[in-house]
Amino acid sequence: MPARWVFLDEVDAYPGDLDGEGDPIALAEARTISFGHRSKGFLASTPTVRGLSRIEREYELSDQQRYHVPCPHCGALQWLKFERLRWQAGLPETAAYLCEHCDEPIAERHKTEMMDEANGARWIPTAEPELRRRAEAAGIVGFHISGLYSPLGWLSWAEIARNWEAAQGNDAALKTLKNTVLGETWQERGEAPDWQRLYERREDWHLGQVPDGALMLTAGADVQRDRIEIDVWGWGWGRNLESWLVDHVVLEGDTAREEVWGDLTDLLGETWDHAGGARMALARLAIDTGDGATTDAVYNWCRKMGHGQVIAVKGVGGFDRATPVDGPTYVDVTEAGRRIRRGVRLWKVAGAVFKSETYRFLRLAAPTDEEIADGTGYLAGFVHIPRGTTAEWTKQLTAEQLMTVKTRQGFQRLEWQQTRDRNEAMVCRVYARAAAWLMGMDCWNEDRWEALAAQLLPGRTETTTLPAGQPQRQTITPPSPRSLGWLGDRRKGNWF
Repeated sequence: MPARWVFLDEVDAYPGDLDGEGDPIALAEARTISFGHRSKGFLASTPTVRGLSRIEREYELSDQQRYHVPCPHCGALQWLKFERLRWQAGLPETAAYLCEHCDEPIAERHKTEMMDEANGARWIPTAEPELRRRAEAAGIVGFHISGLYSPLGWLSWAEIARNWEAAQGNDAALKTLKNTVLGETWQERGEAPDWQRLYERREDWHLGQVPDGALMLTAGADVQRDRIEIDVWGWGWGRNLESWLVDHVVLEGDTAREEVWGDLTDLLGETWDHAGGARMALARLAIDTGDGATTDAVYNWCRKMGHGQVIAVKGVGGFDRATPVDGPTYVDVTEAGRRIRRGVRLWKVAGAVFKSETYRFLRLAAPTDEEIADGTGYLAGFVHIPRGTTAEWTKQLTAEQLMTVKTRQGFQRLEWQQTRDRNEAMVCRVYARAAAWLMGMDCWNEDRWEALAAQLLPGRTETTTLPAGQPQRQTITPPSPRSLGWLGDRRKGNWF
């Protein structure tokens, strides 16, 4: 049906191909052809990933107008950029905008008068002259505005600063902030870090030990036909996502037979020695449901284990998902389609998101010995690798590269592709991270982390006197069994 006006909202969420008929935007614009120059098309959207964003592509073909506001100090016009918003670290309430002409800080109370057209505020094209001429000739205008312009009483500069600080170390939160508040596309970084550099920077502790900073353990399991590989990761305080590889386990055996699954069941009951003297069990294990050949075996084991400690997962592609972990889908249903209460639940994991996050963290530099001595800690998200880790494992962790590929319909998309034959270490890392995400770790408040730290290093300790020449040992008084949860050896009833 012909249409003179076409309104398209949230175009970045549109599929690349609509039921085999082509690009949905092109299909919509084709409806206006009959009206010629009298037709108009309106496209609006929150941007998503740079290079794949439809609204970014369309905006770059326009005259690229930005809303310019006058500085209350010098009167110079400028459009508001997040990079010019400044505040003292840890004090977002001090946020002010630094004028790009006179460098004077602008308090947010001036925002209303700055945005008033009566004071000179106006939309100004910012495209390069040649592109602007082409856009004007084609009748294409584009407008961009961010949350920095929110009126007083709405989203404040202090709230934006607070959200930015809270999102550090969390790719999903940073992406959401850049997309929905700043109106900017998210730049995925696709180069894998050098495995040799990671191997050489291994730290002086051993697999099977839980370092001081780790307060929770999760694991990811990758199922092959002749083995199950499991990596146990420890996660540090707060939302900074600092992590430690605690253990790497390979269970050899035909995964079509029961023996190897019995070994995996035993692993769920294992504990690891924490540097503080406690013993820690796995909070959650996320297991890959396989490539089809091993799926039934994984489902059978998950049914036996129940929903408490085990999560069945399946990797899915794409960077534009609402959450990095989605679900669950109920695999087991009755003939009438009703869910079976203790049946298998399947969670879909956006591996692309967690791989990008992991590679960003792996690129972080470790502080020098001098910096550590001066009190400089590790950056948020730093990945600690112990001395016992092999070169092969390190290669597997860096075995993928982000590529731009074309679909059969001719559209571009970002896709992680293997550069080495084996990538089990990365698969296990992604699923261990998904398990932590499903635990709600990304949203825990300080009180929750305080409680975990108190269980591992309680305030009440007593020193036992030992014979001469033997070290003193702290006896940790554990909390009540109800609060132990996944800390401690549930089979043996103790921590140390």
